Amino acid sequence: MTKSFLTFPSLMLLFSMLFFASSCNKGKAQEPIIENGKKDTVKKTNPAKEKKTTAIDTADYNKRMLTLSNNDTTGFWPVKTPYPLPGAILPYNRIVAFYGNLYSTRMGILGELPKDEMLKKLQGEVAKWQAADPTIKAIPALHYIAITAQSLPGKANLHRMRMPFKQIDTILNWAKSIDALVFLDVQVGHSNVKDEVSSLETYLKLSNVHLGIDPEFSLKNGHIPGTKIGTFDSEDINDAIDILAKLVRENNLPPKVLVVHRFTQGMVTNYKNIKIVPEVQIVMNMDGFGDKILKRSTYLRYIYKEPVQFTGFKLFYKNDNKNNWQMYSPEELLKFTPKPIYIQYQ
Repeated sequence: MTKSFLTFPSLMLLFSMLFFASSCNKGKAQEPIIENGKKDTVKKTNPAKEKKTTAIDTADYNKRMLTLSNNDTTGFWPVKTPYPLPGAILPYNRIVAFYGNLYSTRMGILGELPKDEMLKKLQGEVAKWQAADPTIKAIPALHYIAITAQSLPGKANLHRMRMPFKQIDTILNWAKSIDALVFLDVQVGHSNVKDEVSSLETYLKLSNVHLGIDPEFSLKNGHIPGTKIGTFDSEDINDAIDILAKLVRENNLPPKVLVVHRFTQGMVTNYKNIKIVPEVQIVMNMDGFGDKILKRSTYLRYIYKEPVQFTGFKLFYKNDNKNNWQMYSPEELLKFTPKPIYIQYQ
């Protein structure tokens, strides 16, 4: 039975909520401004003029992946995939990200707190993860919802709103101040992955900018976002992978990280057909809120049992701590199989 966007079944994992920013629709996105006030002019590196490592240490990579698997004996983990290109972020670092949107104080911690307070809190969470697992470097990230699904159709009649590029520039500047990665998150509404991700290519050409895509808000049958849980097929996810891989090759970049949110079976279909390529590292991110038992159960059913490459886990400061629930600690999550390597706070 399908429930309304504003009601939640008591015996299932509570859905992560989108708080619409439609009242803030300012029209068309502006042209990108990258720090110096000019359009992005990312220069391609000439491989002939620089010395570049052509391969990773595969023995070290295998050892790290085995450690992440928590010595899983089922054969699911670690996943056997092609090795990444040199410069890969994973599995050499654990990403600790704050999620949100600057138009809303309700969509996540990134937009809820003032800049300085938010960045200080993020660095505190990074320090907690570093202390909990000193064997892997913990690094900060700002995960910004750059395209939001909308209840109203908008000018394009696609139930999505692209944020002004000046907002993305702001996030880039904030990230630079603490040497953080940036993730641009996409909620396609009635649009599609190819068109929406392509609109962000100017930023995805930057070496520190990565991508998130959210099946929850991909409504393929005309439903209003938020009234039903959406879905991505492997073909949708592969569209994002193809775009990222092409950008990596053409701009001589290290691998991109692609985060795919998930908390139900139907949110991702045909997972075995998701491409694994050296240019892109895929994180399947457990994105539901609720008590610890429900969240662990969801992780086991949809992340552990349908392995792709790497795993992530979202933590909600408010929705994981109500009804006498308690948010998972780093030490508790490190006991999971596999250990999540991408941690997102909302």
